[in-house]
Amino acid sequence: MSHRIPPGPSGRPPLEDLRALQIGPHAFLQRVAARYGDVLRYPLGPLAVYLISHPDGVRHVLQENARNYSKDTFQYNLLGTITGRGLLTSDGDLWLRQRRLVQPAFHRQRIAGFGTVMADAVEAMLARWQPYARSGRPLDIAAEMMHVALQIVGRALFSVEIGDQADALARATLTVLDHIVFRAKTFGVIPPWLPTPGNLRAHRALEVLERAVWETIRSRRDQGDAADGAGQAADLLAKLMAARDEETGQRMSDRQLRDEIMTMVIAGHETVASALAWTWYLLSTAPEAEATLHAEVDRVLAGRPPTVEDLSRLSYTGMVFAEALRLYPPAWIITRKSLAEDEIGGYAIPAGALVVTSPYVTQRDARFWPEPDRFLPERFSAEQARSRPRFAYYPFGGGPRLCIGNHFAEVEAGLLIARVAQRYALRLAPDQHVAVEPSVTLRPKHGLWMTLRPR
Repeated sequence: MSHRIPPGPSGRPPLEDLRALQIGPHAFLQRVAARYGDVLRYPLGPLAVYLISHPDGVRHVLQENARNYSKDTFQYNLLGTITGRGLLTSDGDLWLRQRRLVQPAFHRQRIAGFGTVMADAVEAMLARWQPYARSGRPLDIAAEMMHVALQIVGRALFSVEIGDQADALARATLTVLDHIVFRAKTFGVIPPWLPTPGNLRAHRALEVLERAVWETIRSRRDQGDAADGAGQAADLLAKLMAARDEETGQRMSDRQLRDEIMTMVIAGHETVASALAWTWYLLSTAPEAEATLHAEVDRVLAGRPPTVEDLSRLSYTGMVFAEALRLYPPAWIITRKSLAEDEIGGYAIPAGALVVTSPYVTQRDARFWPEPDRFLPERFSAEQARSRPRFAYYPFGGGPRLCIGNHFAEVEAGLLIARVAQRYALRLAPDQHVAVEPSVTLRPKHGLWMTLRPR
């Protein structure tokens, strides 16, 4: 085991670094990785952070030695105050048991069955857009992506028509997530029970989400077990209610159901929505890529709406979304705690260390991504993808904790991008200032106001 300490600041961090960390932590991580290398140690008060940015080191943490790296970190503990002990934040035996219960609902064949639900939600969105297209008025595409993604999650996973609640639930989601980030930046020094304006806003927002989740559970309990024509649980909620622990035979408690539903609602819509918002922004800045996308959807679909079966032929459409995920990965930072001492890249990682990997940093590394800041969907051709290390690209994480909803998100995004691109070219509204808001996900700070140009 190596005793070499990774490079990093030798004393207290420079004041300009601390300011940069507060303003733009995603850019700060990129800067210190460029300064100190693939494995670095950065002191933050009494805490030392170990940033691992090379794909080989990322693979070691997330896959090869994943058992040594726990989710018992400030990031996930704060998220747990919202989601409880769902798949996103749980660890150990609880996580493994819940993963086994939830996994069947995300099999590829079952996700393919959600295609009609996804397509219907997109059509409803396009109908809502018609007055804006006729008048030329801009609309906030970031908010629209949140709205449609929440509708899809509600209907596909829980058979719930969210309807008019969508905007209120989306706002509540952003409020609680932003409050988590505020608490992380202030190291939780303000107790959550103190009646500050921020705490009160977060409590009210969480109550909105709680009411929706508990009403969903109560309504399903009243209806009894739901099944499809083959006698299988019809959606994720029915499957969770019907599942029994292999050892005890017990079903999930209502509290466990609440935690998993809250996790799926928050993680299942806000992440893909932010990635889709960035997709439309990036396409508006890249005329050649946009023209290639339009040519593909016109050729493959010949004017009809896309289906799940079309996605294998809409290869460039998939590349567009993959490249947006590369540049603006929603889960831009992943934290772990080392359970035992380890060695990464020839450097010592002590037990109990806070270990950070960042898809944002690795996915903009010029060694693996020439011209890393350019939007070039062609990077994801099969030939180019084979030439890169596996963990040069990991927007959904990796290893045993790979995001359970990754295929769901890719199918949803493929159908939505293809259908919208058939109908419209999206353009930034005049004077629109686009900036990154590094919250729990990366999202447009001021929304993303765009106009619709009918094709």
